[in-house]
Amino acid sequence: MAGDKHLLWDLPTRLCHWLLVACVALAWWSGETENYDLHQWLGYSVIVLVVSRISWGFIGSPHSRFADFLVGPGRLLAYLQGERARSAGHNPLGGWSVIALLLLLLLQAISGLFNSDDVFFKGPLFYAADVTVRDVMGQVHEVAFYLLLALVGLHIFAVLYHQFWRREPLLQAMVRGSASGREGRSAPVSGWRALLVTLVWALALWGLLQLAPSPPPMMW
Repeated sequence: MAGDKHLLWDLPTRLCHWLLVACVALAWWSGETENYDLHQWLGYSVIVLVVSRISWGFIGSPHSRFADFLVGPGRLLAYLQGERARSAGHNPLGGWSVIALLLLLLLQAISGLFNSDDVFFKGPLFYAADVTVRDVMGQVHEVAFYLLLALVGLHIFAVLYHQFWRREPLLQAMVRGSASGREGRSAPVSGWRALLVTLVWALALWGLLQLAPSPPPMMW
């Protein structure tokens, strides 16, 4: 019925968000401490989570879909000039920052598949590319990391600004699904759909990695 209140963020969207937060933090720590086995598995997790979230942006719950919060240049400019955001979820700037974060995370994780520490660790696709591609991927991995740090910092600043300065309960909604003034306008879809999507992408990544070439035989 019109006027009914629903969850703004469904459980799959919230789980994906907080799991990505944990993965990014642990990936940073594992890279700094040279725990590359953990770092590698975190990279796999990020790929599956991001690709699943992108899929959920097309087939997921109404407010998790990109069509709900992505706008063109005209509406973005209007928002910057003071027009109220039309989506119950992300505002126009927040919507595009979500896309930028997802794409940067995906670029960071995929480029890591080709990386090596030049001693013990080699990514699963290290031998699938020539030296030029591996060098480019190494540079991409490093640059994307710093861009990601900057964007994450900006994202945190924006959340804190809206949370504490404008008194909008963004954090409560991302934890509980909704909060006062942050309710959905349509019912979410079944979370089982998200589980199926995630399993499909996890199996697809596993299958790709099984096709990766093995290290060349040692020459004595």
